[in-house]
Amino acid sequence: MEPLSHPGLPRLSWIDTLYSNFSYGADDYDAEGNEEQKGPPEGSETMPYIDESPTMSPQLSARSQSGGGDSISPTPPEGLAPGVEAGKGLEMRKLVLSGFLASEEIYINQLEALLLPMKPLKATATTSQPVLTIQQIETIFYKIQDIYEIHKEFYDNLCPKVQQWDSQVTMGHLFQKLASQLGVYKAFVDNYKVALETAEKCSQSNNQFQKISEELKVKGPKDSKDSHTSVTMEALLYKPIDRVTRSTLVLHDLLKHTPVDHPDYPLLQDALRISQNFLSSINEDIDPRRTAVTTPKGETRQLVKDGFLVEVSEGSRKLRHVFLFTDVLLCAKLKKTSAGKHQQYDCKWYIPLADLVFPSPEESEASPHVHPFPDHELEDMKMKISALKSEIQKEKANKGQSRAIERLKKKMFENEFLLLLNSPTIPFRIHNRNGKSYLFLLSSDYERSEWREAIQKLQKKDLQAFVLSSVELQVLTGSCFKLRTVHNIPVTSNKDDDESPGLYGFLHVIVHSAKGFKQSAHLYCTLEVDSFGYFVSKAKTRVFRDTTEPKWDEEFEIELEGSQSLRILCYEKCYDKTKVNKDNNEIVDKIMGKGQIQLDPQTVETKNWHTDVIEMNGIKVEFSMKFTSRDMSLKRTPSKKQTGVFGVKISVVTKRERSKVPYIVRQCVEEVEKRGIEEVGIYRISGVATDIQALKAVFDANNKDILLMLSDMDINAIAGTLKLYFRELPEPLLTDRLYPAFMEGIALSDPAAKENCMMHLLRSLPDPNLITFLFLLEHLKRVAEKEPINKMSLHNLATVFGPTLLRPSEVESKAHLTSAADIWSHDVMAQVQVLLYYLQHPPISFAELKRNTLYFSTDV
Repeated sequence: MEPLSHPGLPRLSWIDTLYSNFSYGADDYDAEGNEEQKGPPEGSETMPYIDESPTMSPQLSARSQSGGGDSISPTPPEGLAPGVEAGKGLEMRKLVLSGFLASEEIYINQLEALLLPMKPLKATATTSQPVLTIQQIETIFYKIQDIYEIHKEFYDNLCPKVQQWDSQVTMGHLFQKLASQLGVYKAFVDNYKVALETAEKCSQSNNQFQKISEELKVKGPKDSKDSHTSVTMEALLYKPIDRVTRSTLVLHDLLKHTPVDHPDYPLLQDALRISQNFLSSINEDIDPRRTAVTTPKGETRQLVKDGFLVEVSEGSRKLRHVFLFTDVLLCAKLKKTSAGKHQQYDCKWYIPLADLVFPSPEESEASPHVHPFPDHELEDMKMKISALKSEIQKEKANKGQSRAIERLKKKMFENEFLLLLNSPTIPFRIHNRNGKSYLFLLSSDYERSEWREAIQKLQKKDLQAFVLSSVELQVLTGSCFKLRTVHNIPVTSNKDDDESPGLYGFLHVIVHSAKGFKQSAHLYCTLEVDSFGYFVSKAKTRVFRDTTEPKWDEEFEIELEGSQSLRILCYEKCYDKTKVNKDNNEIVDKIMGKGQIQLDPQTVETKNWHTDVIEMNGIKVEFSMKFTSRDMSLKRTPSKKQTGVFGVKISVVTKRERSKVPYIVRQCVEEVEKRGIEEVGIYRISGVATDIQALKAVFDANNKDILLMLSDMDINAIAGTLKLYFRELPEPLLTDRLYPAFMEGIALSDPAAKENCMMHLLRSLPDPNLITFLFLLEHLKRVAEKEPINKMSLHNLATVFGPTLLRPSEVESKAHLTSAADIWSHDVMAQVQVLLYYLQHPPISFAELKRNTLYFSTDV
């Protein structure tokens, strides 16, 4: 079957999510790094995709193999084994069905709207002035009447069962019958492309049909204020494709919340099997999307340094292997080779070091703009990687099949590669004095400095300019594969099993002071740690002005995600606005020194501070650090003093203050909105720990100088105080009682059921918690409106605040997860998704929430 396209609709991801099966390695990629786009190139034909894939449903994330041996098991997750909270599962079942029924009513109305013009069109077809021919009508409306009748019958049978709900109600046979009629959808899908093309041609040639097809009236739901909405025929013809996937996802949710001994269970299981096989069959001819990769690294003449860098070429990112030899810099990509053949590099360009120059900021030309990858997509990749890591650990612990583990590793590699390609943003430009400039993007200033220094050191020798003959270039490029020192892309899926997984938790670092500067300058330090295969800047001290011996004494809390190294960079602050890097419009500060230490678990994992000195270019930076594992640092401990605000129940504080929202929350939010809303990295950048502790003390003491202190305090410290307040609540803002329900609600695949459940859960919160949550929600949305300036998207804010607002007081042990890191990644993904759901939701008001009841109200 030829893949289909749906012009005018975004390409989304149902088949991708349900049946992704990427492969990786040098043989499968063409190394350019620019083919991993999120959709097809314009004009290409692909199946329509919808975005209602199960975000938290591992059962549906594996591809059904053509051989049938690895087909998806419709067995639900462990959560509802026999006898496990069956009552609660049945309540969730009702929520799922209520939402699905509401969306089924909308779908039937859409099909009705599509059928409405069919009869008059048929009537005119036999007259002397037909709008369309009978053949055109039958092509455009092919199988719509049949699909309508199937769903009308299904709706009419299901509706009374849900309205007169009791725990013994059965409806599995209805879903089984619906699944058995999917052959009608197969016929519709096969005809879909022709139907669209016919409708488009008829619109172009007949004004009357164009008017009809541009404004079809769809009836609103029974309880809706809107009596009708106008929709195009093209959009309505897409609805059946959307619907068949929705039904499959609802079956998955129902099965998950149906006890194994319930009479519906085997029927739903059968319906899910039929639906999944159907989805697989209609998509089997579509190749999974592939991403481009470059794999190993090289050496030559005398190889001094080599590594993977992201080059910006023709407006897109390409992963290159860059080789620095004693007299030449060579940029290469690994060639695609067929299995069994010797791998080789392909030279993209080279510059003799005698001709290589680094353009100064004022000399460099502005580069063509490369759109940064959206932060939320990068965060999504990290979450996928964490989830896949957990799955791999689980498989290993359960002595799973090596094929299953390999498949998971391939998926992980795929996501790690995309992250590596799309995360770097720091520009590194080099220029050939005889012509062209080249631009790389790096994730770390430390790395940029390393490359620059290595090249400049070699340039101190007496170097000659030269041109390589084609044979010389071939020999040099041919030696790269043999000489390379970096053999694999720096991703964790390339690590050996016995390599250290790194540290997960929080590293507390105090940057004390520095000595060894020859003249006074404005000095500051930044801290970088590695995670997901690359280094990221995590903290920055204040600038100590005009000194040779800066004393910062600032403490930072840095989150570690599999980190193995800490880097400290010391800078001289530049205030000269002419020294702006045109590649990113930032003033270039001078690196005075840099150093790196390994985070040795034996040394770091003690309760005491460990003081150390890093020496760099004659400069000595003194610092102290201590590590806290996640489970220790995230324990909520109630305050023994109930007179303060930190560690005290929110209901106690609001009652004492006679306020709806705690004073500390209102004041911090007000200050951030007054002068921090455009601060880059607000809520993400660590505030100085000592400032945060000082603010905590004045709020706890209800000191009369609070407002004065707030107005003078660094804005990151105020943001940090607000986060600390929520983190130290004895119970999370969204409560321990509702935490399991939030986790189940966010895992629902059907949007209507999810909406039903998530709004009901908000309504179930105590008033002080709900009002404070809604107040914070609106504040975070206002912060995200300034994303172009502050770089904080809704997803970034959800990542920062999700665990803070949801993490339960006592983390239950999860036997099927093998380490603290697994538990963390598994839970945090869901916590972030919950907050993100509400952040992306249209405004929610307290009064309306309390006034509205559920479509089919029920207690969770």
